[in-house]
Amino acid sequence: MRITRRVATASLLALALSAPAFAADKPTILVSVPGLTFPFFVHMMEAFKAEAVKQGYEPLESDGQVSSPKQTADIEAALAKGVKGIVLSPNEVDAMAPALQEAVDAKVPVVTVDRRVPSVTGILGHVGADNVKGGEAQGELVEKMFPNGATIINLQGQSGASPAIDRNKGLHNVLDKAKDKYKIVFEQTAGFDRSKGLSVTEAALAGMATPPQVIVAANDDMALGALEAVKARNLKDIVIIGFDALPEALLNIRDGNMTATIEQMPGQQSQKALDFLVDFIRNGKKPADAVTLLTPIAITKDNLNQAERLSEVK
Repeated sequence: MRITRRVATASLLALALSAPAFAADKPTILVSVPGLTFPFFVHMMEAFKAEAVKQGYEPLESDGQVSSPKQTADIEAALAKGVKGIVLSPNEVDAMAPALQEAVDAKVPVVTVDRRVPSVTGILGHVGADNVKGGEAQGELVEKMFPNGATIINLQGQSGASPAIDRNKGLHNVLDKAKDKYKIVFEQTAGFDRSKGLSVTEAALAGMATPPQVIVAANDDMALGALEAVKARNLKDIVIIGFDALPEALLNIRDGNMTATIEQMPGQQSQKALDFLVDFIRNGKKPADAVTLLTPIAITKDNLNQAERLSEVK
């Protein structure tokens, strides 16, 4: 196993400061997400840690800080400390491949969540949502609400992230079948970021003589940013569709400010991934399927009770 001394040493210090010391009587699992500035990944991290503790393992928390070098360093540091397994959502599919391959080569089992890294040989399993179907659910909702056609702004996610790629693909799978009716009048990445969702939407609206009928965003943070831009212009009839079913998005759907979001059950994903990892560590049992995908559903005011995080809405 090759450890990059500079980044691993820095990350050992960072992990020591951000996580509890290894418990003497508990084996440790690295739990890692792209960045804890995103509410979606905060929820995923909490589910990771809760399930790890439930299973009798010490979770070593890694905040990737939206940096593939940082997340890579955390993995290398965890390998140096002797973790028994790794469960993570990779920041970038290609950039994280070398570190994950290093873990696999060191015989440390790895389960990915939300974002798959298919180029790495030997990953134990992947648990995620079928993001293509999630994007298709967004497109199908647009069709249902606007059977005669609509103009659409499409806020894409982080470049290089597989959920962004797949959600965009799903949306286009549906809407491109009737391009004459469903016209995407503006399409640009806003990096899964709320402030960018706001600024990109402001720029888009400023350049349009007529506002669009729909704004589709690849996550709720961008959708909520778009909502701010729409409110600032006092535009009341634009349908806004997000993705992730964050509590704040659910609140705005309940109150009529947003139209819909896509639920992909991140808590279920995280729990199932930990179960797969622990079953392999303890029993040598591999998941029945290398890839396990949950099917996302559209959440509107009519079916809010199906949202995983509805209890967090105040």
